[in-house]
Amino acid sequence: MSMAAVAESPKNMPAQAQVGYQQMPLSFLKAGAVAKVAKVRGKGDVHHHLENMGFVEGADVRVVSENGGNLIVQVKGASVALDKSIASKIITC
Repeated sequence: MSMAAVAESPKNMPAQAQVGYQQMPLSFLKAGAVAKVAKVRGKGDVHHHLENMGFVEGADVRVVSENGGNLIVQVKGASVALDKSIASKIITC
């Protein structure tokens, strides 16, 4: 494999450089899905609280379970329960 191929690999690209990859809210993912946080929408306390829980750009997120749009996810080694409205503020790729 050439060095150019390694440099262009999606895993080596920062989240904002992955423009060609489909971005979607975390609330759209189903149980077992794994994604990266591309950005966190919202302002003020909600945005700050999500970042404190580990939802920062580039963080890996795994959906443990989904029920009616409400999720239990793992992020940075912690399990977190999110309702659908909050999960929709976390954009993944």
